[in-house]
Amino acid sequence: MIGIALLFIILGILIKYGKMYFLIAGYNTMSKEEKEKIDIQGIATLFRNVLFGMALTITIGYFVAKSFENSTIENIAFFAAIIIGVPYLLIASNSKKYKIRS
Repeated sequence: MIGIALLFIILGILIKYGKMYFLIAGYNTMSKEEKEKIDIQGIATLFRNVLFGMALTITIGYFVAKSFENSTIENIAFFAAIIIGVPYLLIASNSKKYKIRS
């Protein structure tokens, strides 16, 4: 689980600071005109924050599970991070907030 949390942190850093926007689904298939209508910096920040939050949830779940010696807690934390994080990321990144008005 810690490996998955580290992967989320690395992906967040690569998207935000490494400008690896091709990791964002659909962005690399957009035309140049469509890309100009999107606040990619804002979306990259959103991706970083959500991925970091998911990593934090998984990490906390891992350590709580170890302290209580109950692996079910670890699984619950993992699935909660995914079930909450992914839909939030999809809904928020497609909101009007990240569309540039011309």
